[in-house]
Amino acid sequence: MQKHTTFSPVTLITPTASMSAAVHGGRAKCLQRLVRLDLPVPTTVALSFAAVAEIARGGLSDVTEILAPFGDAPLLSVRPSSQDPDWGGPGAILNIGMNDARHAALSQTLGEATATALYLRFVQAFALHVARLDPEAFDLPGEPTAVALSRMLQAYEDETDEPFPQDVDEQLAEVLRSMARAWDGTTARLLRQAKGAPEDAGLGLVVQEMALGVGQGLCGSGVIQFVDAATGAPQITGRYLSQSQGREALSAPSGAIYLTRDPRGPSLEDDAPEVFEALCTYGALVRSRLREEMQIEFTIENGHLRIIDAVRVHRANRAAVRIAVALAEDGIIPRDEAVMRVDPGALSEMLHRQVDPDAARDRIVSGIAASPGAATGRIVLTADEAQASAARGEPCVLVRRETTPEDIRGMHAAKAVLTVRGGITSHAAVIGRGLGLPCVVGASDLEIDRKHGLIITPGGRKLRAGDIITVDGTSGEVLAGEPAMREAALDGAFQTLLAWADTFRDIGIRANADTPKDAQTARNFAAQGIGLCRTEHMFFEGDRLGVMREMIFANSPEDRRAVLTRLLPMQRADFAALFEIMEGQPVCIRLFDPPLHEFLPSDRAGLRDLAAQLALPLAEVTARVEALSEYNPMLGLRGVRLGITVPEIYDMQARAIFEATVAAHGRNRMVVPEVMIPLVSAKREVELVKGRIDAVAAAVQSESGVAFTYRLGVMVETPRAALRAAEIAQHAAFLSFGTNDLTQMTYGLSRDDAGRFMSTYVKQGVFPEDPFHSLDIEGVGELLSIGAARGRAGRPKVVLSICGEHGGSRSAIAFCREHGFDYVSCSPFRVPAARLTAAQLALLDREELQVESEV
Repeated sequence: MQKHTTFSPVTLITPTASMSAAVHGGRAKCLQRLVRLDLPVPTTVALSFAAVAEIARGGLSDVTEILAPFGDAPLLSVRPSSQDPDWGGPGAILNIGMNDARHAALSQTLGEATATALYLRFVQAFALHVARLDPEAFDLPGEPTAVALSRMLQAYEDETDEPFPQDVDEQLAEVLRSMARAWDGTTARLLRQAKGAPEDAGLGLVVQEMALGVGQGLCGSGVIQFVDAATGAPQITGRYLSQSQGREALSAPSGAIYLTRDPRGPSLEDDAPEVFEALCTYGALVRSRLREEMQIEFTIENGHLRIIDAVRVHRANRAAVRIAVALAEDGIIPRDEAVMRVDPGALSEMLHRQVDPDAARDRIVSGIAASPGAATGRIVLTADEAQASAARGEPCVLVRRETTPEDIRGMHAAKAVLTVRGGITSHAAVIGRGLGLPCVVGASDLEIDRKHGLIITPGGRKLRAGDIITVDGTSGEVLAGEPAMREAALDGAFQTLLAWADTFRDIGIRANADTPKDAQTARNFAAQGIGLCRTEHMFFEGDRLGVMREMIFANSPEDRRAVLTRLLPMQRADFAALFEIMEGQPVCIRLFDPPLHEFLPSDRAGLRDLAAQLALPLAEVTARVEALSEYNPMLGLRGVRLGITVPEIYDMQARAIFEATVAAHGRNRMVVPEVMIPLVSAKREVELVKGRIDAVAAAVQSESGVAFTYRLGVMVETPRAALRAAEIAQHAAFLSFGTNDLTQMTYGLSRDDAGRFMSTYVKQGVFPEDPFHSLDIEGVGELLSIGAARGRAGRPKVVLSICGEHGGSRSAIAFCREHGFDYVSCSPFRVPAARLTAAQLALLDREELQVESEV
């Protein structure tokens, strides 16, 4: 039975006060922790969420209880205290309590200039943020003089028709009302919701005695932290301003000095070594006891140190990883907590160059952020131009209306890809993620004028082929010129964190890899094998495209086999390289899938070149290409349908796979290849293909004298395959759900065209999210669930996986864990994030079980 704790709406922060971040906010709770550590924190009072909400409704009538701990004539500050500091809040108001009498008293002790500067700052803040007056009348003067103060007080009276309030009760009450109502405003609500805050998120406020940091002796204020915010490396950084609220604060920052010893000027470490040492001691104590890297805000008044606040150090993703690992290695937090503290998206960002957040961005168009990272290059409009540019050593960006398999060579040569059409699972997006190539798709407002070598932006701006642009695949923006970049940052902490994650996760993570380069990337990221190798991409390498076209134009099975014999050694070498790189890890090879027309040119010039290559009349070539065209090729003669009607292709591929397997065995690499049949809808399709593949396997074993095993499986991409999974699984060792096509067929949507209207659908609530970006758990997920259950019914030990682009997403990994799938497969560059996500989901489940057992 949990003990019920009663929280007061107004709480003096002491070591034993009843306080909670969920009631008073993170800043208030952090200040209590600092007080418990005996840090010199000024007197502070916390107002709960409920109290602030009541103030916003007009419920504040008396501030006596709030002011009681501060004594007579206090100077105060009010700061926001939301549950999560990232949710923000209204700005702090300082020097509450400054009035004519206090100004006169401080003039005697601190000097008139210092007292006047304090008063001027308070009047300005009150006028702008509490009374909401026109800021033009309240600019701070160059010098804090009595005349300047008189003018500002008169300006306030002129604007409000009443003198500036002199009573601290009235001042504080107005500040509290203003901050409470600002939090409740529409703009503030939308801003914090954009940062992940719930609609009803509460705000607390902390009222604190001012520690001025001004006086006759050593005085000033600053912030200090003990790690580099960009890298997470140990490093003392921050700022310190001598007499910061005095004369120097209103003019140039001549009072600024360095924190640590520096040849460029004076330092706090030199001027006040005891204070500096105390700050370092407090920093180490706070890190250890608050279990976090914190930035400490402090003041020094006549040599006495006061700690005003401590907040979590804002950090780049690279720093977040290093800090979490360092805290765990130092025994401050356990490893599982370190794993939970890092956003998986941070890992994806670390793998690629990024546009520097501080760089100027000359945006020319926006689209869908399809593959993360950023790259700069000269505009090219064709794959051939991209290859030529790469040969000259000139970085380029391939800009296309949409990409096709024929563009793969150009994509390999380019530094980034931009397309007018397409969605998150379009050809350009899928290949871009596989190559680690920054990619923006669906930039539908962009026009391409190939005739004149131009691209035209929404505003009519014209950029020519050869002009330099930058593709930011992380944000979906395309920029003119070459902004400053941040380089990819992989270090030991990155590898350590993922090694820890692997000890907690309970589902396999493989990679989709089509080439040896992809496979090496997957291996570098510790993928547990290849879950999808799309063999058709191999046919666009080098001279293979020409051979493939000869095969398509062959007139008989014998002629096709003769041409494919020339492709056999190339395919065998491809598979042998994959097996060698993966070092015995499973490699799942999908047999040929796309329709044949994708290998043929569609423009007049391409047709003429093909006719010359084949030594055939142009009319005959044109007629043959037109005969192969289909109204809806993605639902036409492709996948297993092509394998059954043109079986020579699958025969060649099977032989290449098995001969590469024999070669691997000769190098003492025990390989068990997985052969996957695409686009299956019926059991009989599997039976027919399996019969031929088994025959090829037997022939290779007989010819080589080497016995080997292999696994045959099915790529479940059609709704019917999911519904008939029980009978299909009887002939398949594994079922791998291709969620790209399964989503397309379930919705009746073209994944290449959905981007045109998907944002409208999501905004109007038709779909909660783009189903090609985030797995549709309700619809497609139900088919996956049915397929998995029926597959196991037909073959209890069938291996289940997802190999579509959803495979690396959190929702898909969670779904697969819930339904007992064996692994997910995703693009190589998504493998690290998938490994971390899987570990976090496993840890969350463990935590929920512990809570349930305690209840």
